[in-house]
Parts: sequence; structure tokens; C-alpha cells
Amino acid sequence: MILPDFLAPGLDIIFCGTAAGRISAQRGHYYANPGNRFWSFLAETGLTPQKLRPCEDNQINRFALGLTDLAKTAFGQDAMIPQQAWDAPGLWLKIVAQAPRTLAFTSLTAARLALGRPLVKAGQLDPNPLLPNVDLWALPSPSGLARSHFSAEPWHNMAIWVKAAR
Repeated sequence: MILPDFLAPGLDIIFCGTAAGRISAQRGHYYANPGNRFWSFLAETGLTPQKLRPCEDNQINRFALGLTDLAKTAFGQDAMIPQQAWDAPGLWLKIVAQAPRTLAFTSLTAARLALGRPLVKAGQLDPNPLLPNVDLWALPSPSGLARSHFSAEPWHNMAIWVKAAR
């Protein structure tokens, strides 16, 4: 396992990325690349009271949030991850066991791979029969590599949705 899961029962949101990036794997923390805006968006949307640092990722459950990745045995850019590392069934088992209110994919690629869909648009997704009581969201990747086609709007919409459901 490259990065440990930070999960707990009944969280408001579990964020699921594709796989740890090279810098995150080296540093042992989620979204640790300085160009990644994940931690900034949690604060900007009000999901955390302040911007956390990647080294504080183990504190994420205090804010009713959790972290995992679709590939737990490989790291790097998505195109470099071996096909056998993508573990959608393992993700579903975690989500069923933890029963969060929301599962938010932190990239459209993670959503496509997990859901087995060729095309996924950013925003709230249709319910999945495997997770009947879990809201699904696909968010644009906060990675610096995705800046050219990034939109903050789905991040804000999801935060509004989740806070209204609290």
C-alpha cells in the first residue's frame, strides 16, 4: 500500500483519487505536490476551517472527510499505472463498509475507472445500485497537470450539497 486509507464510518465525504502521485508517494502524504490544489479547495469550499498541509492528512477524519485511492499498489501519473492496479471492487467494499454520505472522485479518470464508464462529466452522478445510499460526485482533478481544463464550480457545488445535508 503506497498511502494508507484515512476512513471512518459515517463520514460526510470520502475523496477517492486515482493513485498517489510520485511526490505524494515519496513524501507519504496525499496530494503532497505543491502544485496540487486539493487542500486549498477543501478550505476554500468550507469543508475544512483552514487549509491543511499534506502532512496533516491523518487529521482529515476530524472534519468528517476521508481519503483513499483507486490504485493502492502503484503510484505515478495515471497513464503509467498498470491496469491490474485499478481496484474498483476493493473501493466498493470500503465504501459499503464505511457508509459515507458522499463518495467524491477527485478526477474524472478516477470516476470513469471506478464506475466502468467511458465518459463521466464533472458534477453529481447518477446513483449506483451498489451504493444506494451514497451520493456520487466526479470532480475535476486539482492536480497541477490538469490546470488547463480545471473548474472549481463542481467542488463548490458538492460542498454546498454536503453542507446542506448535514
